[in-house]
Amino acid sequence: MKKTRISNQGAFAGLFSAIVASLCCITPVLALFSGATGIAATFSWIEPYRPILIGLTLLILGFAWYQRTKPLTQDINCVCGDHKPKFIQSKAFLFFVTIFSGFMLAFPYYSHLFYPNSNIENQVIYVSERNVGELNYSIQGMTCAGCEAHIEHEVNQLEGILEVNADYDTSSTFVKYDRGTITPDEIKTAIGKTGYKIME
Repeated sequence: MKKTRISNQGAFAGLFSAIVASLCCITPVLALFSGATGIAATFSWIEPYRPILIGLTLLILGFAWYQRTKPLTQDINCVCGDHKPKFIQSKAFLFFVTIFSGFMLAFPYYSHLFYPNSNIENQVIYVSERNVGELNYSIQGMTCAGCEAHIEHEVNQLEGILEVNADYDTSSTFVKYDRGTITPDEIKTAIGKTGYKIME
């Protein structure tokens, strides 16, 4: 019974640390669905600690599996009958938690799939070459492909945007726009709404 309790505590602790490890990439997707786009960069400070949290998750879940699968030692005071454990105390539950934790840890690698295809969002057909402007911003707070997709999605909501490419590796965002339709200040405001900071 003690073994099951320790295993369950490990399962919940592992799940919690897996979610915290990916919180910096989960928040922008939640912001997109809730409409509160300004909270997207709230947990970007967690990103440097992500490797530690991933290691902690693996250690905790490994210990939970060890506790759950190690052979029972016979307890003299135990008057145990053959009873079927509840689902939350079963290996199936621990397996489910382990798989879900894996999906949470991998979230930064597929979070961009939750955003609409930004190339289809805007279809500007004719723009005079002299009206095409280009901007390149340094952005603080991007940590994964989900952050890129969040910025691209927000800027593409504006009329007159021809192209947006955000890159978290270089912490930059490139914008091509129609000068006759939109101003750089409006583009800056849209990026600012996401919660990411433009570095001057």
